[in-house]
Amino acid sequence: MLLNMESVADVELVLPEIVVRLVGALLAGAAIGFERSYRGRPAGFRTHALVCLSTSLLMLLTAYEGLWVPASTDVRVTLDPTRMAQGIMTGIGFLGAGAIMKDGLSVRGLTTAASIWITAAIGILIGIGFYLPAGIAAALTLATLSVFGWLERKLPSEFYAAFTVRFERSAHVPEEELRRLVTSRGFSIANLHYRFDAQKHFFEYRMVIKSVNPRHAHDLSEALSERKDVLEFSLAPASD
Repeated sequence: MLLNMESVADVELVLPEIVVRLVGALLAGAAIGFERSYRGRPAGFRTHALVCLSTSLLMLLTAYEGLWVPASTDVRVTLDPTRMAQGIMTGIGFLGAGAIMKDGLSVRGLTTAASIWITAAIGILIGIGFYLPAGIAAALTLATLSVFGWLERKLPSEFYAAFTVRFERSAHVPEEELRRLVTSRGFSIANLHYRFDAQKHFFEYRMVIKSVNPRHAHDLSEALSERKDVLEFSLAPASD
């Protein structure tokens, strides 16, 4: 849709404000993305900058609808900014889902997905000119990703790990003995599964174990390494 001469003049008047909003969105997204890149996350500096810029750009459609929707006495067109924001956040959800990866008990990318979502929200605020809430949200987001990350590592929490140990078919350790071995190293067993392979002649225990101290994983691995009846074992900590 082409703009008339009056609309062109109006665009020239608001152009500095539009530039400020777009640049502000780019900088806010880049600041959040820099923290993610520093942490080695795949969705980092450029991803967050583009997310914030794109959402701000789309919200400019509703913030300045008078510049591109022709005025008419016969037809009145009204855009709902909330519906635009709703559509944006729905689309961003797919991008955030792509950042989440699951490997066994380990789930990575949840924080990055959340940071993408909040970055989109910040872009929406900047796009409609709510600079103060957007600035506060950006500062709180950076504080959450950095300070809260340090605090989370200091807070006490249960340590979970996927534990698998394999024995010879004819010389596997009884379940009660294995339980004593695990509990003596500071772990408790959350659940236990068995696997038997007649062709490869092994008996395998699979379980989820938990402890209040992650250092106990090293103690358990050392104890298993010293046993000659253990064919192989795997101890994979669950992580976010």
